[in-house]
Amino acid sequence: MRTSQTLLPTLREDPGEAETVSHRLMLRAGMIRKVAAGIYTYLPLGLRVIRKIERIIREEMDRAGAQELLMPIASPAELWRETGRWDFYGKELLRFKDRHERDFCLGPTHEEVITDLIRREVRSYRQLPLNCYQIQTKFRDEIRPRFGLMRGREFIMKDAYSFDKDEEGARLSYQKMYDAYVRIFTRCGLSFRPVEADTGLIGGTSSHEFMVLAETGEETIVYTEQGTYAANVERAEVLPPKETSTEVPRALRKVPTPGARTVEEVTAILKTTPQRLVKTLLYTTSKEPIAVLVRGDRTVNEIKVKKLLGVTDLQLAGQETVMTLTGAPIGFTGPIGLKRVRLVADHEVKALRNFVVGGNEADTHYVDANWDRDCTIEEYADLRNACAGDPSPRGDGALRVARGIEVGHVFMLGTKYSKAMSATFLDANGKERAAVMGCYGIGVGRTAAAAIEQNHDAKGIIWPVPVAPFHIHLLPLSQSAQVSEIALSLYNSLIQSGIEVLWDDRDDRAGVKFNDADLIGAPYQLIIGDKGLAQGTVEFKLRKDGTVTRLAPDQALKHAQTLLLDGSSAL
Repeated sequence: MRTSQTLLPTLREDPGEAETVSHRLMLRAGMIRKVAAGIYTYLPLGLRVIRKIERIIREEMDRAGAQELLMPIASPAELWRETGRWDFYGKELLRFKDRHERDFCLGPTHEEVITDLIRREVRSYRQLPLNCYQIQTKFRDEIRPRFGLMRGREFIMKDAYSFDKDEEGARLSYQKMYDAYVRIFTRCGLSFRPVEADTGLIGGTSSHEFMVLAETGEETIVYTEQGTYAANVERAEVLPPKETSTEVPRALRKVPTPGARTVEEVTAILKTTPQRLVKTLLYTTSKEPIAVLVRGDRTVNEIKVKKLLGVTDLQLAGQETVMTLTGAPIGFTGPIGLKRVRLVADHEVKALRNFVVGGNEADTHYVDANWDRDCTIEEYADLRNACAGDPSPRGDGALRVARGIEVGHVFMLGTKYSKAMSATFLDANGKERAAVMGCYGIGVGRTAAAAIEQNHDAKGIIWPVPVAPFHIHLLPLSQSAQVSEIALSLYNSLIQSGIEVLWDDRDDRAGVKFNDADLIGAPYQLIIGDKGLAQGTVEFKLRKDGTVTRLAPDQALKHAQTLLLDGSSAL
């Protein structure tokens, strides 16, 4: 492809709207353009990356026995009402009425649509197992779309759905998809880690996220360096402490803490540490108000709290509610004397003695509080986020923390959807059973963005070979007859051998061409200049580290083929 004939509007300056590396570089490299908040047009270079990722996905899904189909983006409300998700999904579900005033939505996912198809077409266990997938546009009306393709409203997704006759078969299907995902992200040239995850709005019994490791990642994961445990911080289990404080309980004291609302302010006044303070966070639910207690240096895991309480709505109480329930402003809530509120606490605080809590009175805290004597907790549970240094729940070392970008997610759904929608079949004994389901998603655009977040430098993108828009950026540094002749010859020979080349044939300065080449990020640059040709050489430059190899023009094709084969590219 010639640059002069390509829609490739590169930018010199960082766009003001860009918040992440991938967003900034995809805009600057002319790969995407914004249409509306969270909605983008893929320009030719960006679409080439998307299509390469899609091809890898298709090959591995087909290899795993899945069958491709294509479902509509719009679906009727009736299907969503059968599963209860029409109301449960919330405002992220973009709803509309057709001309007949019938309710529809733009699908953010397709469990309802695929389950409706299978219940109409599958009658016997002999038709199972079945796994169908699609690569299609989805729409989720995010409250705050941001980060370019990382959190858009309209996005391209591969979603697959498996149907089995029993749990054993479903686990096998799940493992096949898990293994396929490992191959997909490995082939994309990414450094990633599968982690245990929460099932979220999809539901089901278990799930794994596939996280591309990057310092700029929006998710936190915990893992063991030498062991096998890895989990999203929302899902990661935290074991109860093995030891309990042996301190002798001291007398409870009420101490003034004027203006001290935060953990830092309180501990500074009382000359203590966050580890000896218990935070009391007040929440509201549809059932009752809840007070959640964690150590001062910990963070409440609201997903764990929801599961413990069996609720889907959990909101941090506002100033008015806190004042009504405690008699004090936010920052002074504590468990002692707190009435009309259910108290639940993290395991870790149970081991404390002589700790600090809020006094339920403005500018007041209690010092040397102790459980049972001063207040009673209804239930202790794992309610906090895991941290670096916590023991692994698998007993395989201490946890470490990393940042990651979710690019794929696999779910064991069980019969959540098949029972709700009567997707049943007759087993070998003629008994009607609900199909056991799994679902498996990959964010195609997110995978492209994650590749950039993991592979870039101050100059621009450094694409992994398998997903790069082009393998080689051909850079003639002048318009002389000799340079132009060699450039054309090399371009044709590389293209004919199946190597993808972007030829910068513009009549522009060398510096402009180098800047654009580094920005666009093809893995290799083939540089042709008058000075080099005078010495009988062209330059082959590795974008990743700048290594330059000088060789004769007639050796360039063989060298390129060797490099690409060594780089395990999917040509």
